[in-house]
Amino acid sequence: MIKVGLFGIGLDTYWDQFVGLQDRLLGYQKIIAKKIEDFKVEVVNQGMVDNPFKANEAAVRFNKENVDCIFLFISTYALSHNVLPVAQKTKVPLIVLNLQPVKAIDYQKFNAIGDRGKMTGEWLAHCQSCVAPEIASVFNRANIKFHLISGYLTEAYVWNEIEEFIKALEVVRIMNNNRVGILGHYYNGMLDVYSDLTQQAATFGNHFEIIEFGTLKNIRDDVSENETLYKLKEFKEIFEVSSECDSKELKRAAKTSVALDKLVEKFKLGSLAYYYEGDGDPIYENIVTSLIPGFTLLTGKNVPVAGECEIKNVQAMKIMDVLGSGGSFSEFYALDFEEEVILLGHDGPAHFSIAEGKVGLVPLPVYHGKPGKGLSIQMKVANGPVTLLSVCQNGKGQAYLLTAEGESVAGPTLQIGNTNSRYKFPISVREFINTWSLAGPSHHCAIGMGHKASVIKKIADLLNIEYIKIC
Repeated sequence: MIKVGLFGIGLDTYWDQFVGLQDRLLGYQKIIAKKIEDFKVEVVNQGMVDNPFKANEAAVRFNKENVDCIFLFISTYALSHNVLPVAQKTKVPLIVLNLQPVKAIDYQKFNAIGDRGKMTGEWLAHCQSCVAPEIASVFNRANIKFHLISGYLTEAYVWNEIEEFIKALEVVRIMNNNRVGILGHYYNGMLDVYSDLTQQAATFGNHFEIIEFGTLKNIRDDVSENETLYKLKEFKEIFEVSSECDSKELKRAAKTSVALDKLVEKFKLGSLAYYYEGDGDPIYENIVTSLIPGFTLLTGKNVPVAGECEIKNVQAMKIMDVLGSGGSFSEFYALDFEEEVILLGHDGPAHFSIAEGKVGLVPLPVYHGKPGKGLSIQMKVANGPVTLLSVCQNGKGQAYLLTAEGESVAGPTLQIGNTNSRYKFPISVREFINTWSLAGPSHHCAIGMGHKASVIKKIADLLNIEYIKIC
């Protein structure tokens, strides 16, 4: 569970001057704490920080509680020296909530109070924005990164932003603890796919486990007949198994699927990238050509798998999966200039949770560009809003995130035993492919359901990396 710190800021001089003001502001803070808790988050509420001593106490507590981020609620005007110690002494993301209690002051009611002292107290309950520039100035001069949400207490925009930050924190936390398996080697010659594992680990905090293909073989050799038969039942439950599938091929893939499950469990993997050819070795080629069904099952069970050893893209797939959006391995198939539609898809594993209907399991007489033949999956991404995400690396070796939002739409697709779907974007297909390509991704991307660019931008912000949105 995500754990967040929360503290409000105010000026202690006010409390004796304006009776009831502090309690009123703390009441607003309790509302904020409760609404954040409704997002299934643990809140460490430090109350009101109105002097530097309390600021130091807040920092100590937040560090002790090991919070994932800190929400700073501007409850009224406060001195920035009450804020800086918390930011300096904690090393987690800081989100400043500049939230008024209401959308606008009721001027007529306010001016009817008559007593200027009481009127000043009433104004101070609404002057959150007064200190926002002061905090920003100090943080900028101190080189402290922060995020600012401005609005009012009951505004839907505000709570959507807060919820997205919490989702982004969850992604960052899971990525930070994710163990990524690398099985086999790169597809020879795909220079765009080659990844800097050290940079990926530095950016996301992943652990990378490089696994020998022989390890999978040894596990598979010990798979029992009963385990294979049980997996065959799972195939029939999850897939629309084509009558063209040979029973021997199904059994071969089922045995491999059992071994893949055990491999994931052995190394505690949360995602995996793979490629292998087994050239000249029939035992290894037998395994290599039976991987797709098992890897599809793993991908649909929140262990995304990318083919062609596309490590950067399995990072993107994992991000989309944690967001609950799927994240299916894709590349550009064709441009339809008549209907302004782009076809994207890929051979190999896909995310069955975002499929339109059941995923088909079909035989392929040849794996294009790869050795052998065997079973493959055929699916279309369900119609509706989608997001494309690519984890990229620039000429300086820095990782960045590239996104686009569009729609998966109905229409004919290529029935070639691959994932294959039609997508429309707010810009023309010509502008899209040019702009996307010039942004520098590899030729793969992850496709997930829903429009997720806003939360992905927050993920990039939390990771302190560049973010690019095409449309």
